[in-house]
Amino acid sequence: MAASLPNNPSLDRFRRDARRLQRAVRAGVPHAVSLVERHHPDGMRVDRSAFTLTDAQLVVARGYGFASWPRLKRYLEIAAELRRDPVDARPRDDAERFCALACLQYSAADEPARWAEAADLLTVQPDLPARSIYAAAVVGDPEAVRAHLAADRSAATRDGGPFRWVPLVYLVYSRVAQSDAVATARVLLDSGADPASGYLWQGLPTPFTALTGCFGEGEQGPGRQPRHPQWEPLARLLLERGADPNDGQTLYNRMFGRDDSHLELLFDYGLGTGDGGAWRQRLGDATESPAEMMRRQVDWAQAHGFDRRLALLARHGFAPDTAPSSTAAPRPPSVHAAGSPEAVAAAVRAGAHVDAYEDGHSALHQQAWIGDVEMVRALLAAGANPDLLDDMFGMTPLAWAEYARQPGTAAILRSVTGSTR
Repeated sequence: MAASLPNNPSLDRFRRDARRLQRAVRAGVPHAVSLVERHHPDGMRVDRSAFTLTDAQLVVARGYGFASWPRLKRYLEIAAELRRDPVDARPRDDAERFCALACLQYSAADEPARWAEAADLLTVQPDLPARSIYAAAVVGDPEAVRAHLAADRSAATRDGGPFRWVPLVYLVYSRVAQSDAVATARVLLDSGADPASGYLWQGLPTPFTALTGCFGEGEQGPGRQPRHPQWEPLARLLLERGADPNDGQTLYNRMFGRDDSHLELLFDYGLGTGDGGAWRQRLGDATESPAEMMRRQVDWAQAHGFDRRLALLARHGFAPDTAPSSTAAPRPPSVHAAGSPEAVAAAVRAGAHVDAYEDGHSALHQQAWIGDVEMVRALLAAGANPDLLDDMFGMTPLAWAEYARQPGTAAILRSVTGSTR
C-alpha cells in the first residue's frame, strides 16, 4: 500500500520534489543520497551526475509506497475525482450551512457545539429538509427524502451540498437528532444509493465510507467524533446491501479504545477476507489489502496490551507471527501498553512508572481523552499524578478530558484536581 501521502497531494508538488531531489543528489547532499539508496531499485550510482529526473521521480514514487511514477500519477488522477475537503467547505445557503454544521468533517472543528448550532438553525427554519435532499438526509426524514426522490429519482446518487457528498453519506455522518435514520437509509438504497459510497478525505488513499460514518470516532476522540447513535443497525444494513467489511478508516478510527464491538460486527460479514471490495478495485495498491489491515490491527493490539482484542483477532485467524524469542531482551513494563485496568496495576507492580510520558503526555492524559473511566480510575489508584502538564500544550489530564468532551473522565479528574489548566 501507499505510505502516508501529504494532505491534498498534487502532481505539481511531486514534480517539484523530484527536481529538488535530482539537484540534491547531484550535489551529494547526504539525506538525498540516503533516499536513493533506500528507494531506488539500483541503489545509488557511483556517478551522481548521471542521476536523471526519471530516477528522481521513481524514488519519490517509491518513497510514498508506489511501485512507479506512472502508478503515482494514476492514483492522483483517480483521487482528483474522489477527493473531498470538508474542512474547506463554503456553504452557499442556509440549507448547506445546516448540513455542514450537522455532520462530522473529521477535523478539530468537530464537537457537540456545532451540532447544537445546526439544531438551532433547524428550529428557526424547519423547512430546510424540504429545500434539499441533503438536509432531509441529515435529519433522517424518510418522508422528506421520498418527496425529493419522487421529483427526481437520480437525486439518490447525486453528490452535492457543502461537502459534495451523496445523501447517504450525509445521513451517516450526521450527528443531529434524526427521525428514522435506518428507514431513510433503506429508502436511499432502494433508490440506487451505493452502500459503498464515500470519499477521499483531502485526497488521501484511505476512503471515508458510509460505514466509516456509522462507526465514527477517531483521533479527536469519541466525545468530539462519536459513533452514529444507530451505528449498529445502519452498519448491518449497509453490509447486507453489499458494503465491504474491510473498511480501513473504521479500523483506524476505532482502534484507540478498548471497545471491540466494531470488530465483532465486521467479522460477522467477512472482515479480513475477500479482495477489498469496490474501493480497492478503484485505488489498487494505494490502499491497504485486507491482510495489511489486519496486520495493522494485530500489531497495534499487541503493542498496546489489548489482550481481549488479540484473542478476538486470533479466533478469526489473525495472530502475531511469532512468540517473542527467549533470548530477546524483555520489554520494560509500561502503563501506556496496559490494555486493561488489571494490566495497569500489574505494570506498576513490575516497575513501570505510572507517570511516564510517551509522545509528550502521560497515560492518564490519553485515557482522559478517549473517555475510559475504568482506566482513569485504575491509573489514579496506581498513583498517577492528575496535575501533570503535557509537553505539547501545557495542559492537565482534566483539560484533555474537557476539550475532548468526555464528561465521565472529566468528573473523576475534577474531583481530584479542581483545575482546568
